[in-house]
Amino acid sequence: MPAVHRLCILGSTGSIGVSTLDVVARHPDRLSVHALSAHSRIEALAAQALRHRPRVVVVPDAAARARFLAAWPTGTPRPEVRLGAQALADTAADPEVTAVMAAIVGAAGLPGALAAARAGKRVLLANKEALVAAGGLFMQAVRDSGAELLPIDSEHNAIFQCLPWAADRARAPAQPAPGVRRLLLTASGGPFRRTALDELEFVTPDQACAHPNWRMGRKISVDSATMLNKGLEVIEAHWLFAMPIDRIQVVIHPQSVVHSMVEYVDGSILAQLGQPDMRTPIAYGLGYPERLASGVGLLDLARLGHLDFETPDLVRFPCLRLSLNALGHGQSACIALNAANEVAVEGFLKGRIRYTQIAAVIERCLDEAAGRYAQVPGSLDEVLDLDSRTRTLAAGFCQAAA
Repeated sequence: MPAVHRLCILGSTGSIGVSTLDVVARHPDRLSVHALSAHSRIEALAAQALRHRPRVVVVPDAAARARFLAAWPTGTPRPEVRLGAQALADTAADPEVTAVMAAIVGAAGLPGALAAARAGKRVLLANKEALVAAGGLFMQAVRDSGAELLPIDSEHNAIFQCLPWAADRARAPAQPAPGVRRLLLTASGGPFRRTALDELEFVTPDQACAHPNWRMGRKISVDSATMLNKGLEVIEAHWLFAMPIDRIQVVIHPQSVVHSMVEYVDGSILAQLGQPDMRTPIAYGLGYPERLASGVGLLDLARLGHLDFETPDLVRFPCLRLSLNALGHGQSACIALNAANEVAVEGFLKGRIRYTQIAAVIERCLDEAAGRYAQVPGSLDEVLDLDSRTRTLAAGFCQAAA
């Protein structure tokens, strides 16, 4: 029988959450919504809840709850409104929930995603930071609980689809899939792939957020422009597929049609292609091991005409270099990398630092944290403590650079 899922969508008003609800609406016989959460777009959350009728919504605080209630139509039965980070984790672990879309951006999404993994849910992981900051803890939680882990990032979802089939391949592998030589992660190169290097210092937040192929939130769009996102994805791929760093390669592919590839020891390369639309990997994760209609249009290869690939320039994309170095140094360095980047990108988006200073802030934080690289966090509290200390450090560097 096809799986029927009751979903908890963490971050339902973001681009991944909106796309998830679009797919859900196409399959009312298979998918329903138990819970939704949002941090700031509370009126949008109320509109989603009115349409999809969840039993629970989660908001950050009492002020957000008041906004939700003010937006809710008088006389209409409303969902239970829960408050705060602990409520978010509790809701992700709710016994009535069978699948959790972990789509909260940044380290804020880690507790909810980890709670879902520990509760043995099907975890649809769209939050890179859960593995970047706590890969060891997260993957062990999946193994211990018997959770299913399905990557939703288009690149990792593509790799998952191209790996040799195994009944337990969503169960946190401890070693690389047999016969696989390398993972090839594709990257669009973002909006500045051809921009003169001496002009990068002066790019604006709006320019950095104008991704040529994907429609994403502003933070993720900046990460794509710097290719920090691709560095995070290398770290994520290391944990998801138990793959050593020297067997993961990044390739720039401007068309964003080949979402990633798997190279086998016999020289074969399998690629997953499709429109640059997140509903494809979302539908795959929701329906796995079957496939669900996503609403995405067909890919016209004849009209496309050609596919281009090139090696990333680490001078143009220093954030990618820093990410690869952090993975080589271990989990603590990856935590520092992610935390410093979140603060630096926020500083750039608010006009406090220049685009080229994002990498400079990250590098200074990594240098300062070098003495803590050997310490592998053994708990979520230790992860969050290092994250917090790095954020304080990064904020100071941003202020000094302003």
